Amino acid sequence: MKSIYTRRSIRKYKDEKIDDEKIMELLKAGMCAPSAGNEQPWHFIIIEDNNIKEQIPKFHPYAAMVKNASHLICICADLNLQLYEGYWIQDCSASTQNILLMAEELGIGSVWLGVYPREERMEGLRKLLKLPDNIVPFSLVSLGYPDEKKPANDTYFSERVHRNIW
Repeated sequence: MKSIYTRRSIRKYKDEKIDDEKIMELLKAGMCAPSAGNEQPWHFIIIEDNNIKEQIPKFHPYAAMVKNASHLICICADLNLQLYEGYWIQDCSASTQNILLMAEELGIGSVWLGVYPREERMEGLRKLLKLPDNIVPFSLVSLGYPDEKKPANDTYFSERVHRNIW
């Protein structure tokens, strides 16, 4: 569980491809996430095409690093698979976090790029990735071998912990 404490957002990558076996491990981790009613309403789009990666910063203002990433994973929700309306947001969040933690475990740098609920980002990905109407792009995870090192954060704040009542 060291990955929980050492994972950081990595935006600089070496010019080295991640092999398919490691991408599969990331996807397996994403699919192990808990979901409401165990519906697992997610789909994953692996992006490695440079032409696609170069388009993303045109509609996502914080995505400059994707041009140099080995791969991206777009985590999407399938609204036809949701058992409890609206819980796909939590389900896809858990899936995204699992991918980030597995990336850290595998020595892969990653950063979570928020897509949902920003309409311009969702619409940009819908068009670029040719998504059907029932698919909502939730997040992008940018992946590559790190070309920067960041120290672990200590983000525990005791003043934000309450017992029984506020």
